[in-house]
Amino acid sequence: MKINKNYAKMKDGYLFAEVAKRTAEYQKANPDKKIIRLGIGDVTIPLCKAAVEAGVSAVREQGEADTFRGYGPYRGYEFLTNAVVDYYKKRGVTIDESEVFVSEGAKNDVANILDIFDAGNTALIPDPVYPVYYDTNVMNGAKIKLIDANKSNGFLPLPHKKLKADIIYLCSPNNPTGAVYNKEQLKAWVDFVRGAGAVILFDAAYEFYVRDPSLPRSIYEVDGAKECAIEFCSLSKTAGFTGVRCGYTVVPRSLYNLNALWLRRQSTKFNGASYIVQRMAAAVFGPEGQKQIADNIGVYMKNAALISETLSDLGIFHTGGANSPYIWLECPGQKSWDFFDLLLSRANVVGTPGAGFGKCGEGFFRLTAFNNFAETKQATERIKAVLG
Repeated sequence: MKINKNYAKMKDGYLFAEVAKRTAEYQKANPDKKIIRLGIGDVTIPLCKAAVEAGVSAVREQGEADTFRGYGPYRGYEFLTNAVVDYYKKRGVTIDESEVFVSEGAKNDVANILDIFDAGNTALIPDPVYPVYYDTNVMNGAKIKLIDANKSNGFLPLPHKKLKADIIYLCSPNNPTGAVYNKEQLKAWVDFVRGAGAVILFDAAYEFYVRDPSLPRSIYEVDGAKECAIEFCSLSKTAGFTGVRCGYTVVPRSLYNLNALWLRRQSTKFNGASYIVQRMAAAVFGPEGQKQIADNIGVYMKNAALISETLSDLGIFHTGGANSPYIWLECPGQKSWDFFDLLLSRANVVGTPGAGFGKCGEGFFRLTAFNNFAETKQATERIKAVLG
């Protein structure tokens, strides 16, 4: 028996596990302190009413012989894939129902998509980065190149002539930096990738948070993107499905033969998201569902605006907040983990050290808007008291 030697190349531990460990140790030593968590990107608002009602109805269906369902279609039930198609259509993007693949979440698909690519490919990954992009390529033994996302380029790196890669990861709105590509910047990537015979893996998990109508929410708003990009979407942060699990991936039929390969992969290794969850997801795309989740996201964006305003008042450079639930701030004269310890011990606020997202994250720090407004307001007051 031989193990996958690539796992030996992985860094010990996971970023958020270390954050949780340090937080738990501080809380144990200081049980009287109330800690406010603005670190991990988990939602706090309950599921919207439309999704809950659809879920209850679907559970009842599963309890009756006439409406019981077992295994579903590998790409997802048509009532959901068609709802996704209509959702894109309302935003001016045309996709075919056969290009939509329902899954248990974007994280799963971003990791599993590598199954259909050769390990000899070179993956280009922005730094700082959502750890799953980097870690899964290490696990698969792929070649990795990093492209710096930093203060000078607004944490939105662009291609250049000397750049060579086969698979390019883009995330917009970005996790962790909250930066959002405009259409011209995405067009630069699309043109580069088409000329290089490469593919873009576009993570659009936070597309619903884009408020500026001039900014693209889908890479398919850019001409030529359907010939070079796969798009990953999630209901986790959009509709509070972090504990329910549902997302979808769009693989254009015009993108080599990747649509057929992904279907082959999914039909072999995956039996689909549950019928109950897919009914809940479909309700999210209905008129009431859209209104209800927009209200919920409005709460998070109010939090984001408050955090951003607080940092501006303190004169601290930051990105995100306006079109993203993440705020990426420059640590005032400190390294990331030192700043983490400072906020935890003096403000009792938990965030995420930028260094955990890559070398370009050192000296930066991520805060999230995924808390209730009262606690977010209290956290900003504590931060002001410590840093003001």
